[in-house]
Amino acid sequence: MSTMNISLPDSLKAFVDEQVASRGYGTSSEYVRELIRNEQDRMRLRTLLLDGAKSRATGPADDAYFARLRDRARRRSKG
Repeated sequence: MSTMNISLPDSLKAFVDEQVASRGYGTSSEYVRELIRNEQDRMRLRTLLLDGAKSRATGPADDAYFARLRDRARRRSKG
């Protein structure tokens, strides 16, 4: 694992310390790693949403569509 040092104003350092203490993180590094992972997830989701918006519609998103989607998700989770 690599090391990265960052400089924070006192107010941000106090905020990080408060988050570490109140949210059960062991260290400030754990908190920052989670922030970075959340940002990566947000960026992936944004990309998926934009890709979906650019794609052409394949049919109506009605009750039957969502029923098929739920069935497919259930099958995948079982097997």
